[in-house]
Amino acid sequence: MRILIANDDGIDAPGIALLRRAAARVASDIWVVAPTRKWTAASHHLSFDRDLTLTRREPQVYALDGTPADCVVAAMTVLFRDGDQPDLVLAGVNDGRNAAEDAAYSGTLSIAREASFWKLPAIGFSRAKGGTAEEGDVAALTALIEALWRMRAEWVREGTFLSVNLPKALPAEAGLAGIGRDKIAGAADIVSEAKERIVWRIRRGRPRSSRPGDENSLIDSGRIAIVRHCWSDGAALDERFASALNAGLKQPEG
Repeated sequence: MRILIANDDGIDAPGIALLRRAAARVASDIWVVAPTRKWTAASHHLSFDRDLTLTRREPQVYALDGTPADCVVAAMTVLFRDGDQPDLVLAGVNDGRNAAEDAAYSGTLSIAREASFWKLPAIGFSRAKGGTAEEGDVAALTALIEALWRMRAEWVREGTFLSVNLPKALPAEAGLAGIGRDKIAGAADIVSEAKERIVWRIRRGRPRSSRPGDENSLIDSGRIAIVRHCWSDGAALDERFASALNAGLKQPEG
């Protein structure tokens, strides 16, 4: 079994070290492609029109001077260009939860999404801040990866990937979560303001909004929150919508 690991916190981040330790207990063929630096809220940024460099750190471990999503592209188009693609792609473990609107902003989840574009099973792991990387944490994450892989027929579909938020304390019970609303980048701080020039900064943090059954509620209760994201199923609009739209377009202007 071949596993590809990437992250958005950078190749030297503690979270990817934890994920590598756990993955190594699941499979012997582990590949790592991770950014040289931390990318916060990178979303699905791809680096076109510039050269990218893969630097070999150790056998099957590469640092990339690109974005989190670039890491998957680098693996698939450069490292695995002759075939033998990964059986599973793992992203993370992100330093902090990825809940609600983070599905769009997160570099961690962009890795899993990009992998799904290549029709690969993919899981993005994030964790509430304050967790450790002791033996119990590694064993719990290993068991979770093994269970999700064993049950892949239940969640792998074209255009799908999993977002898994881990609580601070592991092991923990897992639950299926709904996507909530917890908007980051919802406020700004004015640094200076003049007639023709305003300098401002996006305020960090989030309101910590939560409703029963969403990701935040499960994480805050000490459980693992699992969401299956899908960009393909249900993408087609109902034919009635097209008919009604065309009828509206034919109406003369008032």
